[in-house]
Amino acid sequence: MRAWELAAPGPLDSHPLHLVEKEPPRPGHNEIRIAVHACGVCRTDLHIVEGDLPVHLPDVVPGHEIVGTVDEVGPGVTRFTGGERVGIAWLRQTCGTCRWCTTGAENLCTSPRFTGWDDDGGYAEHTIVREDFAYMLPDAYDDVHAAPLLCAGIIGYRALRRASVPDGGSLMLFGFGGSAHIAAQVAMAQRIEVHVRTRSATARSLALELGVASADEPDVPPSQPVDSAILFAPAGDLVPIALEALRPGGVLAIAGIHLSAIPSLDYQRHLFNERELRSVTANTRSDARELLDIATRVPLKISTVRFPFDQAPEALSALSSGQLAGAAAVLAIR
Repeated sequence: MRAWELAAPGPLDSHPLHLVEKEPPRPGHNEIRIAVHACGVCRTDLHIVEGDLPVHLPDVVPGHEIVGTVDEVGPGVTRFTGGERVGIAWLRQTCGTCRWCTTGAENLCTSPRFTGWDDDGGYAEHTIVREDFAYMLPDAYDDVHAAPLLCAGIIGYRALRRASVPDGGSLMLFGFGGSAHIAAQVAMAQRIEVHVRTRSATARSLALELGVASADEPDVPPSQPVDSAILFAPAGDLVPIALEALRPGGVLAIAGIHLSAIPSLDYQRHLFNERELRSVTANTRSDARELLDIATRVPLKISTVRFPFDQAPEALSALSSGQLAGAAAVLAIR
């Protein structure tokens, strides 16, 4: 099979990804093999490829927004017989026994494994996963438009939950890429007033088309403080700006796995009056199931840019340079 391997993390212009031929994986006990149809290109992939995140598996195949069909099942598999369309997300394995796994917080598992970081992912023609970490997908979305739901959608949904927006409240999103444009639609379906702050004029236009209340540059304050905010852009310099936009008691959730340095915060300006700063760590399978259920009931408009399989480096470059504002890059593999 063809697969993109990460030879050595580094800047994209150092060509860290190599297209190789390798044997297709074989599923083990309780595992299924997927013939990959499409794989989203996520900012986390970029962090792995460029070395912002440490190497977990040498020569790993990135990619964790995977859509495909089951084409082989291993011993002990009971959920699938073959031919079903399924999705694979970032969280691919947990221990099931630590205090976090047993209390509904498996995203904080002490020994998790992640797709495209600890094990080979979806920048390949085949990949494997434990059957209990595979998801059935809504029929309303084709492969290319379903792929972003599996990380951009899930993490945006978890960030929305972490932001604790009150009923009928207001929310400000900083950054408006693949994840934010899905989270905005989920929030508006819950009758939340959404405001967007992003440097991209293209993304601001898309946000307004989707129906947000306002869309401006990141340093433009809201006309009235908002109840909650989510920081999707991996830019620590936006944290003070986002905190200042909050009402007393407001919550800022930071959605990314990697963030540049946060400037010094002034307690009175940024945190007093019980403002809260929260991080978002991975996802639970419950998050994924809830988001996918919402996607069956809410007609989400998933903005994507399709790249052929042999242009994975170009897709990452487009993501890195900001060319994909408001959209998700997807490798169309079959």
